[in-house]
Amino acid sequence: MISKSEGELPAVVAPTAACPRTAPRALLALDPAMAREVFTAQAWRRLEACVRLDRSLTAVGGFDDPALREELAACEILITGWGSPHLGPSALARMPRLGHVVHCAGTVKALFDPAVYARGVSVSNAAEANAVPVAQYTLAAIILGAKRAFTLAHRLGAGSLDEHGSHRDLTGLPWLGTRGLTVGVIGASRIGTRVVRLVREVLDASVLLYDPYTDAGLTADPAVRRASLAELLRRSDVVSVHAPLTPETDRLIGAAELALMRDGTVLVNTARGGLVDTDALRREVLRGRIDAVLDVTDPEPLAEGDDLHGAPNAFITPHIAGALGNEITRLGDLAVAEIERITSGLEPWHAVDAAGLGRLA
Repeated sequence: MISKSEGELPAVVAPTAACPRTAPRALLALDPAMAREVFTAQAWRRLEACVRLDRSLTAVGGFDDPALREELAACEILITGWGSPHLGPSALARMPRLGHVVHCAGTVKALFDPAVYARGVSVSNAAEANAVPVAQYTLAAIILGAKRAFTLAHRLGAGSLDEHGSHRDLTGLPWLGTRGLTVGVIGASRIGTRVVRLVREVLDASVLLYDPYTDAGLTADPAVRRASLAELLRRSDVVSVHAPLTPETDRLIGAAELALMRDGTVLVNTARGGLVDTDALRREVLRGRIDAVLDVTDPEPLAEGDDLHGAPNAFITPHIAGALGNEITRLGDLAVAEIERITSGLEPWHAVDAAGLGRLA
């Protein structure tokens, strides 16, 4: 089983029937339209049972809005998400009682000033919930990539036939199929960890893992082994990228690294486009040496008419692996569960460690 998976996102503390007058004051710094996407009716009821919240209030116009002076002064829990204003020293000065920020999205790196952590405010995010659809998408990409689904779909659309006149033209493929794969996973992040476990649960595959900091407990499985980046690239049939984009990981996969990959390797990137040198990858894809499944690119989007779009061995989607549509409410559910824990005197499940910010996306 996947720890804290879709069915196990953090334990929910049963809310009281009605919000007590002593409940913490909370402020929603989230656009109303986005709030309607993130929170289901049930989530709203749970939220209103544990905090005093005026859901009509938003701080999207900025924390310096004079109309919010009293609410900011009383705010103990701030609920943020996509589109929330930056939380810096001046905003903190207006919120002397603020003790917790619960973010209904993934990355918090650009949204919160270091002063938030310096003051001892706890910060939680919903990256664990967003990891669920990304890992699912990645598993699908690995399977379809290994089946050469994208190349074969292109051939089918072009009317290509094999030497026997069959529309299932498998000629020239270096290998095909999912049995006995070696999957290389770069980054034991939340998503990378889920991908490793999904691969081991669903496929007859072994995993090579590259992460300079941790194995996330994954190597307890004898079919999962840590490896250097060079070994991973040389030995993997499929390489899936799950590292954060930092100055140290920018262009982590460049021309030299791509050259280490065997002919027919499938590269999957659902993390950040800047982790891969696009020009170098384009050359390898157009040569037919490497297949690519890319949900992110650099630049994003690629220029109109980029040769990667027309390559039969490349499949590019517009950054859709993360939470979209009905998946977004999973973020709200996690955020409400965090608030229920906080208001019950428990530690949040998904606090963001300030010391580890440098390694986050």
